[in-house]
Amino acid sequence: MHMNVAPHLLTEDRAEYERVLDDALSTAHARPDLDGVGTRLTVAQLRAMTLNATALVTAAAASEYDHFVKVREQRRAPAAPRIPTGTATTAGAGVVAIVTVMVPVLAGTTAVVLLLAGAVLHALTPTVRFGETLLTAGLVFAALAAAGLLSAGAGLLVTALRNAPAEALPLDVELTRAREAWRHALLERGILPFLRDALAAAAPPDAIG
Repeated sequence: MHMNVAPHLLTEDRAEYERVLDDALSTAHARPDLDGVGTRLTVAQLRAMTLNATALVTAAAASEYDHFVKVREQRRAPAAPRIPTGTATTAGAGVVAIVTVMVPVLAGTTAVVLLLAGAVLHALTPTVRFGETLLTAGLVFAALAAAGLLSAGAGLLVTALRNAPAEALPLDVELTRAREAWRHALLERGILPFLRDALAAAAPPDAIG
């Protein structure tokens, strides 16, 4: 049976520790300093020994592991809620948004009504200038509607950009770097030296020079 997880190695990171160990054992044939794997000690024996010595092995990469855990906890901490600037400000922003949307709608409706009425009056009574006045007013409201649409579109774009999530990166670079730094230190300063020492201790006395 294996010993308990070392106090400085969280249970959730036990699997990562074992993956680094398995990677080292699976590539032992390519490492001249581990040429005794399979002869002096089997892979299963070395794996069991290294798992039982978790506290000793992981201590060699304690600083990198502490940094990795710290960064991970910072990423897991919930984002601080936004403090509202005031009910009046929020209400005012809502009113502005409603007005921005309603202005082009009302102006466009008014423009259609005035243009239709002006066209009908001008057709029925060409000599009466009131029809032309309605047409002119309709064109003015149509221009207001177009300007309102442009303003509303710009406002929606600005709002969407402002409310976009700050964490837009698909990958947390800092957390990834911290994890890889721990894995590298764990392998180079912890697992490999332990495996070399275990193989040397298992060698025949006349083979140890």
